Amino acid sequence: MAKRERVVRMSVELPLWRALTAYRVLTMGYAVALFLFARDKYERPWVAVGFLAVMVLWTFATLPRVANATACTRRFLAADLTIALAGILLTPLADEQAQQMDGPTLPSIWTAGSVLAFAIKGGWRWAGFASSLVAVANIIERGEPSRDTFHNVLLVWVASIAIGYVVEVARASERTLARALEIEAATRERERLARDIHDSVLQVLAMVQRRGTAIGGEAAELGRMAGDQEIALRTLVAGGLLPASRVSEDETQGAVVRVVEEPEGPDGSAAAVPCDLRTLLAPHAGCRVTLSEPGAPVLLPPHSAKELAAAVGAALDNVRRHVGDDAQAWILVEDWPDEVIVTVRDDGPGIPDGRLAQAEGEGRLGVALSIRGRLRDIGGAAELISVPGQGTEVELKVPRGLGGRRTDR
Repeated sequence: MAKRERVVRMSVELPLWRALTAYRVLTMGYAVALFLFARDKYERPWVAVGFLAVMVLWTFATLPRVANATACTRRFLAADLTIALAGILLTPLADEQAQQMDGPTLPSIWTAGSVLAFAIKGGWRWAGFASSLVAVANIIERGEPSRDTFHNVLLVWVASIAIGYVVEVARASERTLARALEIEAATRERERLARDIHDSVLQVLAMVQRRGTAIGGEAAELGRMAGDQEIALRTLVAGGLLPASRVSEDETQGAVVRVVEEPEGPDGSAAAVPCDLRTLLAPHAGCRVTLSEPGAPVLLPPHSAKELAAAVGAALDNVRRHVGDDAQAWILVEDWPDEVIVTVRDDGPGIPDGRLAQAEGEGRLGVALSIRGRLRDIGGAAELISVPGQGTEVELKVPRGLGGRRTDR
């Protein structure tokens, strides 16, 4: 299975999980202490003892579950919240006065630990779901809830959602930082290799091109090929095709990072990792194809990027087939917030009116299938503009998916 490298910063969530672990233990002790101090007031103390015994055993047995996001599974969250809700609903059975006097429930503030686990694991939406269930259980337990009950319910609801939102913002910032460190490392590596390549390979290719052109004949063809390879190699170095180097703690000024290998999916792409369109278009550049692109990565979901690059390749094939090998073509890449536009233009004689419809009627579907069909499948569109005697322009538009959202430049 192919591997894809990316830089991952040490998770900022770890301190939150450690704090949650301590919170669960402390609030468990607090709930037990509340019962011990008021045990004589309970009508059915054996109910409270039974529940608190289960809560204590569950808390200590599941400490590893709240160590990190991986161990804190959905099944655990559901079971943990169920125990908290059961403790709330059992409170009137153990102590009728608690219902009448707005006393604490059996789990007391231990219940908030279950809600916080939802918040840290799944963000504010999960927190809102869990805190809403706790709110309903508290209202049912009170029978006729007072203003204090609604106040406590609202406090837990707002606090848990706020924490969940903060966790989501922290995760987004973490991903942005990891991406920035990855780009920085790749840029340093490209600059180092560019210096080495410029001092050796590029100079040799440039010399072969000049000498071949001067000699003429077959040597001129070799010179032209050397020129194509020189342009392609320069694009390879400057366009971000070189893999990111490994980043150490010293290189990132103390930020704790590590490089991990991420397996690709069954279709050969990782949906969560956007693809830089420039890396797919760079091989088309040459002495007769000019590629103009932004200075920053043009990120799209892998499938969309591959289909768009294939459509560009089909457009260039049409240029070579209908205009000739000596045709000049230009590729322009525009990176907009909501879409990516790639324009392919040539200096040929243009397409006569009605020629495309005639070709489709004859079964020649290069433009219809290879270009328009590909763009239609990924939610994009292709527009062909041709004026006789002024060349042909193919404009390809692809909307951004979730994985290809452009970052601030």
